[in-house]
Amino acid sequence: MLSAPAIRLLAVITRHSAALDWAMERATEQWGPVALKSESFAFTETDYYEATMGAGLTKTFLAFEQPADPGDVGRWKHQTGGWERDYAQLARHAEPRPLNLDPGYITLAKLVLASTKDHAHRIYLGDGMFAEVTLYFKGGQWLPREWTFPDYRRDDYQRFFLQVRQRLRGGKAGLP
Repeated sequence: MLSAPAIRLLAVITRHSAALDWAMERATEQWGPVALKSESFAFTETDYYEATMGAGLTKTFLAFEQPADPGDVGRWKHQTGGWERDYAQLARHAEPRPLNLDPGYITLAKLVLASTKDHAHRIYLGDGMFAEVTLYFKGGQWLPREWTFPDYRRDDYQRFFLQVRQRLRGGKAGLP
C-alpha cells in the first residue's frame, strides 16, 4: 500500500541523445511506461558537471504512469546510480560520466529529490541516501526553498512539474 499518492520523477542530465534514449529504455523496463516527458532543457545554471560530463548538457524530466511509494526513493537512487555505471561502462562516449540520473517524486504538496550527499537540510534515509523537499506547492504554484537548486526555480521546469501534479490530482496515474 502506498504511503501517499506520488508520481515517480527522473531527471536525466546528458549531452548525448543516445544516453537519454538508453536511460528512458532502462527506466521503462524497470518502472513502467512514461506518462509525461519534458522537453530537453538547456542545463546552464552550473558548470559543476562539466569536468566529467562535458559541455552543452541538457536536463530532461520523465514522470512515470505507475503510482510509486515515496518511501522507496533511496532505493531508486541506488538503482539509478547502477544504471549510470552500466552506461558509462559501455564506453560509447569520451566522458567518464556521460549520464546523470536523479530520481525523486511529486506529491500534491511537494517535489522531493534523492541524493547521495548530506547537507543541513537533507534527511537521512539509510543506506547512504538522503532526501530533500526541493519545491513545495502553495497558492497554485511551486515555490522554492532557500536550498533549491537554481534550475529548479525556472518557470519552464515548474510548468512541467505543474502538469505532473495535475495528472496526479486528476487521478490519471491509477490513484483514487
